Amino acid sequence: MESHGHVPGAFVLGVDSGGSGLRVALGTVDGEAPLATSACAEPVRTGPLGIDAAHLLDQLLPTVRHLLSRHGGDGRIATAAIGAAGMATLGDQLRAELPAALAAAFGLRQLALAADAVTAYAGAVGQRPGAVVAAGTGLIALGTDLTRWRRADGWGHLLGDSGGGAWIGRAGLDAAMRAHDGRRGGSPALLARLETVFGPAPGLPGLLYPRTDRPAVLASFAPEVAACAAHDPVAEGILRDAAGHIAEAAAAVCPKAGAGDAAYEVALTGGLFRMGEPLLVPLREALKRQLPQARTVPGSGDPLIGSLRIAQALARDRLRLPLHPTLLRVTVSPKEPGISQG
Repeated sequence: MESHGHVPGAFVLGVDSGGSGLRVALGTVDGEAPLATSACAEPVRTGPLGIDAAHLLDQLLPTVRHLLSRHGGDGRIATAAIGAAGMATLGDQLRAELPAALAAAFGLRQLALAADAVTAYAGAVGQRPGAVVAAGTGLIALGTDLTRWRRADGWGHLLGDSGGGAWIGRAGLDAAMRAHDGRRGGSPALLARLETVFGPAPGLPGLLYPRTDRPAVLASFAPEVAACAAHDPVAEGILRDAAGHIAEAAAAVCPKAGAGDAAYEVALTGGLFRMGEPLLVPLREALKRQLPQARTVPGSGDPLIGSLRIAQALARDRLRLPLHPTLLRVTVSPKEPGISQG
């Protein structure tokens, strides 16, 4: 990686693009906290060519210019890191177009393009060996010993994401439909919640199957499973099974500590863990069984702060996280790119 030197006080940029929209953080090379943050509520579109680079830039460029104007910037940014959901599999257009566009707009010298699991890792664990489980509608685990990344799951609701929100919601709806039919494994409590949320059970397929956002609809039922777990053994069992899947993913990617090594940190991040104790209690038990030497940190890790940390590490020439063609790629622009303020 080409070195450009540490410029004290220079601006750096962190970006997090996900299902809830685009978030932007402006900071300095040496500052612990962002100078300012901004959010764009419209999620970046995904099309036939993957994540839409033009749509991301349409939101990002004016937002960054506004933040720079508020803080007396001259329009130049030393380094940036952009984390995006789907970067690993849908990020070809971003990798092809963003480096030149941001170099032209802000004189950007180095740009890191990362999967959101990587920025979540940087926000939760930093640049130490360890693992992160990022769980919301889906679920992915990512770990590193600082020489290479290990990934587990994140394969979507049809092929995996085991233990994630859609997985829990689908299991809960399955138990509800079993109760409706009189089949073994049914839950009358979950059937009652299904009918409250979606209406009569026989109408659920017609509501669910035509939707293009089926994973989100399935995940919307996960909190209902958690609400029933205290008094319904079927719901409790679903969360216990989910906890086992989550711990398995963490164990698959966590570095193996040597006899004299300190315990590695396993960070849990994402909206799924806001379900609280109904999930966290069995998850702590499952992690203790499968990763007895690991230190678990629930509810930590903001991908936006992680992206800012990666940008700061780039500016200091101190990025220790391993590079990867799709998970974490760094591009270096010419030393004196032009700057367009249009």
